[in-house]
Amino acid sequence: MKHGKKYQDSTKLVDTAVLYDTTEAIENCLKTAKAKFDETVEIHVRLGVDSRHAEQQVRGAVVLPNGTGKTVRVMVFCKGDKVDAALAAGADYAGSDEYMQKIQGGWMDFDVVIASPDMMGVVGRLGKVLGPRGLMPNPKAGTVAPDLGKAVSEAKAGKIEYRLDKQNIIHVPVGKASFGAEKLYTNLDTVMEAIAKAKP
Repeated sequence: MKHGKKYQDSTKLVDTAVLYDTTEAIENCLKTAKAKFDETVEIHVRLGVDSRHAEQQVRGAVVLPNGTGKTVRVMVFCKGDKVDAALAAGADYAGSDEYMQKIQGGWMDFDVVIASPDMMGVVGRLGKVLGPRGLMPNPKAGTVAPDLGKAVSEAKAGKIEYRLDKQNIIHVPVGKASFGAEKLYTNLDTVMEAIAKAKP
């Protein structure tokens, strides 16, 4: 596979035989960020667990102290006076059946889905659409929430969900290259602490 000049210049800055400590790794990551857009910095964590066993599942959510650097569009499934409360808290969309029909029709203009507990019967019917995209509300991730205002605020502030994939690896964004080393380190530290607590 042929790579461009920027890629080749970046590979010269990284020695694959060296195990870098976190600070050096972040600094290297920032030195190699050369795209014309603000690149997302991710971590990929192998935990040595087997997610086929229920007691070895690792899943949760954490609010990044410096946010994700991304504008998050929030969809809230609720009804009655909760709709106004969710919109007042900063939700981009709030409602029930009308949004369920839009989503079934292919509409996906949101990044996070939150639901009040009484709406899970409605949201459950969207499992085949939301599930594969990782958008299905889940109590462990705090996206099935009695306090919608708090859940919306956290989502807007940069709450991220982490969970094992089929290869037992967690993939999580920790910010943007423009954040600088210190903010990225703080976000990374927060994520690793949460994962360490969740690990069996």
